Amino acid sequence: MAQSGTGTPGSTAPRPSVSPGQPETPEGYNLSARQAIRIANQDPNVRKETEENGRLNASAEAKPPTTWQVGYFANDTEVAQVLVDDPTATVRESWTGYQVAWQMARGYEGQFGHKLNAPYVWIALAAIFFFGLLDWRRPWRIVHLDLLVLLSFGISQAFFNDANIGVSVPLAYPPLLYLLARMLWVGFRGIARGAGLRPSTPIAYLAIATAFLLGFRIALNVADSGVIDVGYAGVIGADHIEHGQTVWGVDAFPSDNSFGDTYGPANYYAYIPFEAALPWHGTWDELPSGHAAAIFFDLATAVGLFFVGRRLRAGPAGNGLGAILAFAWASYPYSDFALQSNSNDSLIAALLVWALVFFASPIKRGILLALSVMAKFATLPLAPLWATGQRGLWSRPSLRPAIAFSGAFAIAGVLLLTLPALDPGLATFWDRTVSSQINRDSPFSVWGQADLDWLHTLVEALVVGIAILVAFVPRRRPLPQIAALGAAVVIGVELTAQHWFYLYIPWFFPLLIVALAVFREGEPIKHADPHRRATDTGLLTAAPD
Repeated sequence: MAQSGTGTPGSTAPRPSVSPGQPETPEGYNLSARQAIRIANQDPNVRKETEENGRLNASAEAKPPTTWQVGYFANDTEVAQVLVDDPTATVRESWTGYQVAWQMARGYEGQFGHKLNAPYVWIALAAIFFFGLLDWRRPWRIVHLDLLVLLSFGISQAFFNDANIGVSVPLAYPPLLYLLARMLWVGFRGIARGAGLRPSTPIAYLAIATAFLLGFRIALNVADSGVIDVGYAGVIGADHIEHGQTVWGVDAFPSDNSFGDTYGPANYYAYIPFEAALPWHGTWDELPSGHAAAIFFDLATAVGLFFVGRRLRAGPAGNGLGAILAFAWASYPYSDFALQSNSNDSLIAALLVWALVFFASPIKRGILLALSVMAKFATLPLAPLWATGQRGLWSRPSLRPAIAFSGAFAIAGVLLLTLPALDPGLATFWDRTVSSQINRDSPFSVWGQADLDWLHTLVEALVVGIAILVAFVPRRRPLPQIAALGAAVVIGVELTAQHWFYLYIPWFFPLLIVALAVFREGEPIKHADPHRRATDTGLLTAAPD
């Protein structure tokens, strides 16, 4: 067991050292590095790691304004980390395992979502989401179970906030698997009459609630939120593009966000208007442009969902459906989680939603999907479904829509790749983006926590199979089924991810909520041909491709 002191030959006490270039006692500090190590040596986590690994090497580094960070190494691997408070000469925190390398696994308050994590905010928002969309006349419908499952990610997050990722990570997979199964069922079979969302709350009330919730989200974002590294990366990349600097490369980004170049060019282009209006000052400060971008992406998704509703139904009924969809986005805690974290994930949601708005045009949906792929890459498996549109290949449709989509997708992709192709080159771009994301080690997935390579490979194969299959069947699929199949593909991609986080829920949520929104019987449906009218289940949105 480790003892206080620097250790003598043959003892198991950690061998101390001071970080290179740092004085033994930095200016403004009371403790020396060796004193900080002696204090950290008494921590139970350090003693446990010493017993398991033998003698450890200890390194102390001053972290202004008043903290010593003491790392313990076994064979060059940091196995424990202790934070010593200099003024009080006491241990403030100690970490082992995943939490040494991953600060986001430590459950720091306000790290993600800020005030949104307060139970009285989270529970209230969840209640508004569920009860606002509830059909009180028929409470036992399966769509209400779907809503509860969407909220059940909060159980996993409660353990994450408590720094227990050994429990939080596995608990995220049951809702993902359930939602995958539901979206495949809806995508291949459609929703039966009366089985979709039919909230009892009057549409006018939902519209008013949506306006209030969007205002509340923006106010909360401005008053109490921080820009995480993801949003910070967007701001830095936009600044680099504006100043003609390299975006991708080992030394392209500052040391406080050295891996911020992991995204595609569309992500950084999306931040340019906001960074130009609210310039970055070179440090990780309040980053007002990051806030502005996140708010815009959030509002763009809500507005897009409203127009999806208008696309699905004619006249006032379309406004009503749009209000339901926008309300679902505005009240869902995890769409707000992305906003309060000021990440770029709502950008992906917005691009996919607007692709649904313009889905009748293969060219427009091709461009919008290319933008999403060139932002975060994860939506690439949607290409077969988006290419074939509302008629699967087994129905022997005309290939013109698929060709038009492919051409638009390819041209947009090539144009976006021009910047990285010129500087620093596509090889470096690939290495810093796609390759780094595929090969990253992360404890935020079951694949990173357990040796399940065979199962991971099987799941990947199944997801690839689903992405290809939906290009062929069903033979005819109206827009809600397209949305369901798209949600299933995105959920499948997330199930295979080496690194998964709650911020990724907004990628599939808008598609999923559109899939669950079905029309009342006996109401006219809007077709692409204004001279054609119909009265049916309300699942037709435009003339098939």
